Amino acid sequence: MPETYVLIPGAWHGDWAWRPVANRLRTAGHRAVTLTLPGLRDGEDPRGRRLAGAVAHVVDEVRGRDLTDVTLVAHCWGGIPMAGAAHRLLGRLRRLVFWSAVVPAEGGSFLDEATPAGRSTCEQLAEASGTDSVAMPFELWRRDYIQDASEDVQRLVHSLLVPQPMGYLSDGLDLPPVTSLGLPTSYLHAADDRMFPRGELPRFAARLGVPPVEVPGSHEASLTRPAEVAAAILKTAGKPA
Repeated sequence: MPETYVLIPGAWHGDWAWRPVANRLRTAGHRAVTLTLPGLRDGEDPRGRRLAGAVAHVVDEVRGRDLTDVTLVAHCWGGIPMAGAAHRLLGRLRRLVFWSAVVPAEGGSFLDEATPAGRSTCEQLAEASGTDSVAMPFELWRRDYIQDASEDVQRLVHSLLVPQPMGYLSDGLDLPPVTSLGLPTSYLHAADDRMFPRGELPRFAARLGVPPVEVPGSHEASLTRPAEVAAAILKTAGKPA
């Protein structure tokens, strides 16, 4: 039976980042809806964006399309708005899939999961930006996010990234843990993910009480290894790739 997947991107990304995976899910006979959260379209003003607005956008997209029996899938920072939206969409959801994503602690923000150096870098970049946003430095991007791509691809994808609103990174969810919802959850993580400090990704899986499932590639394997990522997502629902 066809499944419905709603794909939530991580920080700095829009719906384009899910396109290679979404196309493979559709080829396998499923529905795949890709989202861009407010402030993350090219040219949009990132100022004044708060996490509550990102959560509301996911909720509105699912309700507005009248989607039911949905599997929400989130990458990286997107795990936080996904967790917030799940509390408001419970009757429409089938499963949650965290893909190299933050599983938020109660009241915790994305920056709470960062190293002290990472948090300081984000705060400095936001202060210097003039738009209260964090632009992705290229050297950090090529080293820790997409090290399994050629330099040409690294530069091309980097050119598509947009500044991340600081409010999205600093706000937390004033909600119980997502495990309180009783939904089936899965945790997938990239084998060569350098974005999170070593050991952090299994810790996020432990918050869900599930074993992590390893997928080949870097943090950006949705772009560099989309066939493997799509197959892993389908496997969470017991579907053939």
